[in-house]
Amino acid sequence: MIEVAPAVQGCLSKMAIAPGEQGGAVRYTLRAGEHRLDLNARLGQPLRLEWTGSIACTHCGRATRKSFAQGYCYPCFKKLAQCDTCIVKPETCHFDAGTCREPEWAERHCFQPHVIYLANSSGLKVGITRGTQVPTRWLDQGAIQALPILEVQTRQQSGLVEVLFKEQVADRTNWRAMLKGEVEPLDLQAERDRLLASLDGGLSGLRERFGADFLHVLDERPVSFEYPVLEFPRKIVSHNFDKKAEAAGTLLGLKGQYLILDTGVINLRKFTGYEVAVG
Repeated sequence: MIEVAPAVQGCLSKMAIAPGEQGGAVRYTLRAGEHRLDLNARLGQPLRLEWTGSIACTHCGRATRKSFAQGYCYPCFKKLAQCDTCIVKPETCHFDAGTCREPEWAERHCFQPHVIYLANSSGLKVGITRGTQVPTRWLDQGAIQALPILEVQTRQQSGLVEVLFKEQVADRTNWRAMLKGEVEPLDLQAERDRLLASLDGGLSGLRERFGADFLHVLDERPVSFEYPVLEFPRKIVSHNFDKKAEAAGTLLGLKGQYLILDTGVINLRKFTGYEVAVG
């Protein structure tokens, strides 16, 4: 039986992640309701999370038997703009058609500058994020390197640019490779130059559509991140609260939104809204 500290209880939110100071390891904080736990300080120690069986919608707070889109009840999942398919595929934005679920929300979130970036989480990938989400987005993905390359005026525009890049580079992370630490450093600046040159025709087409000033090439330097991992797993075994209510073991590392325990890994973001006891 694993001995643990006295438990605290609350509904999970995605872990708060911040870059380490002066090149140090990324800092992780577990959030369960009002409780906060410094996970870096728990490395090498026992950690237990036990789901109570309750789930609360992260938007309206109502109890729900099932979580949709990582933390929402079904009514919120169906009515909120942030749960619409255009969030996953911004190029399908339908704001101009007058069918946006929440126009005011879209104006605050979608009609803001967005960054197109290259990252190295399990190999080269392209991604998009609001400028205010840099570097949080990269840390959530477990990227060891990242480089912002372009900035556009809206989320839809970022999605259209990303579609061009996806012709030549992946837009997803192989989470198993990321967690195993099987990632070699890349020359992101060279990759940027190669991709911009090969996609010049497509980008010119978007300039004709949106105007010459819709897109700005960024002159940034790559950033690198070190994650607090004592030992990478050789074989990936996943904990899942929907199948077993407890995830417990010695905390060996933190990467992306995953806890790496000696008994398996768990993606805490997947279980947003789940009420857990943590000890």
